[in-house]
Amino acid sequence: MKYRPYEYQKAAIQWVLDKPCCTLFMDMGLGKSSITLTAIRRLIDDCEIGSALVVAPKKVAETTWTEEAGKWDHLRGLRVAKVTGTEKQRNMALAEKADVYVIGRDSFVWLVGKYGGRLPFDMLVIDELTSFKSPKSNRFKAMRAARPTVGRVVGLTGTPAPNGLIDLWAQMYCIDMGERLGRSVTKYRETYFSTHKWNNVIVRCDIKKGCEDIIRGKISDICLSMRAKDYLQLPAMIVHEAKVTLPPRVMEAYNRFEREKVLEFEERHTDESASILANSAAGLMNKLSQFANGAVYDEAGDAHEIHGEKLDRLAEIVEAANGNHVLVFYQFRHDAARILRRLKGHTVKPYEGERELREWNGGKIDVLLAHPMSTAFGLNMQRGGHYIVWFGTGWNLELYQQANARLHRQGQQYPVQVYKLVCAGTVDERADAALSGKMGVQQGLLDSLSYLVRKHRAATADKDKH
Repeated sequence: MKYRPYEYQKAAIQWVLDKPCCTLFMDMGLGKSSITLTAIRRLIDDCEIGSALVVAPKKVAETTWTEEAGKWDHLRGLRVAKVTGTEKQRNMALAEKADVYVIGRDSFVWLVGKYGGRLPFDMLVIDELTSFKSPKSNRFKAMRAARPTVGRVVGLTGTPAPNGLIDLWAQMYCIDMGERLGRSVTKYRETYFSTHKWNNVIVRCDIKKGCEDIIRGKISDICLSMRAKDYLQLPAMIVHEAKVTLPPRVMEAYNRFEREKVLEFEERHTDESASILANSAAGLMNKLSQFANGAVYDEAGDAHEIHGEKLDRLAEIVEAANGNHVLVFYQFRHDAARILRRLKGHTVKPYEGERELREWNGGKIDVLLAHPMSTAFGLNMQRGGHYIVWFGTGWNLELYQQANARLHRQGQQYPVQVYKLVCAGTVDERADAALSGKMGVQQGLLDSLSYLVRKHRAATADKDKH
């Protein structure tokens, strides 16, 4: 296929060519992969680099970059090696003579260790730069060690600060090694943010007045930011909140389950530090979300079905789609198993990799089941359909936005319809509110935990009065 870049794509290609260290903060669907590969091809042709390493989410590493390289005429001859699979397979791929080596981000620490901290590549591309937003993560520490050994670096993401500008420090360090935002996250936090603590542990950072403009100004010389709405005429994305009402008997059981779990949680975890508390709260919310979805795991890991209300609502949406294909995002393994049983008569497949992606885009799957962690980043799925159903949204705003962008992106021909199944009166409503309010995961969990504790304390106090 002949590559005819839009003007904004030409500008982005030139940005990468002109700046040895830079980022492309570009909305989903604007073609970051093709832009970057085009720049790599030119740099190789001009003998400025010999090879490039792309670090990407696992599924993206397995499919997207090789597909893009094979799609465009001007990239023919660009040799792309997928450094995926077992350690033996990864070593074999690295031994190949290639121009671009693509590795999953979960194998990056291994790669840095293999080469003793000195990466043998002239250029590094970090696809989904937000994967390196935590300065405490092993992958960031590996990047910090290896970054000085690479001359050219490009960071790609559509959502650089989904949970606030505090996330920017580690990402920018991967690009400029602390030149613009400093070499210490502590100093960065103290300079630009007001912190809120719980038991001496920071639980929230609020940007100081005027500091947002200062931060953006400091990084503006290397960060190219583009929004899809400014460059593409994408069809609309219409979000529907599909309320699911539990029968009185089931709702009573849920309320009892929630009360018992919240009071049990409070007794066990009240004195924990905020960071541990957030992890514990996530476990509690998962239990409540399982109930809202219709089944709960026991201590042995066996799922016990409680109700099928969400399954019925999903079946209605699939039927109303009138033969259009539907992408369903689920939270728990038992969700997928129960959906498969409920939608007999349709071609329903769980997403596992490249094969299902081809079949989905080829119109061979009626309902594709996917966990947002496996499909949220980079995959081009817009040819397969324009209906999305969230069986349960979870709490992660970045995953929610990125997953929706699998269909709502360049090349989509129809308005994208997004249905969120929200069980009335349950923790689903709290998760939905957290996403709508664009809260970070930890803040949303802690706020919801506080709400539930207050709710059941009050109910217990009223009961004791009588």
